Amino acid sequence: MSEAAEVRAFWQGLGLPGLVDVHTHFMPERVLAKVWAYFDAVGPLTGRAWPITYREEEDQRVARLREFGVRAFTSMLYPHKPGMAAWLNSWSAEFAARTPDCLHTATCYPEPEAADYVAKALADGARVFKCHVQVGDYDPADPLLDPVWGQLAEAGVPVVTHCGSGPAPGKHTGPGPVAEVLARHPRLRLVVAHLGLPEYREFLELAERHPGVHLDTTMAFTEFSEELAPYPRELLPRLADLGDRVLLGSDYPNIPYPYVAQLRALAGLGLGDDWLRAVCHDNGARLFGLAAA
Repeated sequence: MSEAAEVRAFWQGLGLPGLVDVHTHFMPERVLAKVWAYFDAVGPLTGRAWPITYREEEDQRVARLREFGVRAFTSMLYPHKPGMAAWLNSWSAEFAARTPDCLHTATCYPEPEAADYVAKALADGARVFKCHVQVGDYDPADPLLDPVWGQLAEAGVPVVTHCGSGPAPGKHTGPGPVAEVLARHPRLRLVVAHLGLPEYREFLELAERHPGVHLDTTMAFTEFSEELAPYPRELLPRLADLGDRVLLGSDYPNIPYPYVAQLRALAGLGLGDDWLRAVCHDNGARLFGLAAA
């Protein structure tokens, strides 16, 4: 069976109309090339071999997701320095316009212009934001971002945030900084990428305390991540209880294994078909207001 056939058999077997993947990467080609070069060089954040499984042209990568039956995905992109975010947002708006099944994604950075370009992105129809505290090396509680979080909370637009300390800790990773943000903006819809790897317990507790906090499954439970930071099995009942706020994420195309490995890993948890249906489609469809297929 081909990988596409296996992926489609997975969601069809659950009675779903497809998958909703909240954590996929599309970005300007020269930026993506630098990201791939970093993984190829076994950078200090990864510290291990990380072969890119889907090193293909953009149109091929989009076609593959469609072949898998992913009915909605994102273009997670993020700046690593000032002056990048507005340009990235312009690119992602154009990408969303020519790729209707991609949720219009935007980003930000702590800089004086942030409130203005975030307001523009929201006015242009951005439906999800991406923040990467680790790569950007900034404090999410930076006062320059305060108006940004306020705008996103008011608009109800989710922000997928890499704030956990995996694969290597940063100066501002961990639950503390984002907890400070949530104390100021309790209505913010924060999606914690990678289940907060490796601080699974702490981010699970954060989600239990804040009804607007969601968790995405990106790379979690796969053999690759379990070798790095295994998920404590005693936490699975609590993750099951939080099933309406867990979202499928994959990190496609920048993953060192096949896409279907993420789905196999989730199915292998034994949390039941209802949980899988919610995680792999229904929660994301509800969060983003997707029309019934």
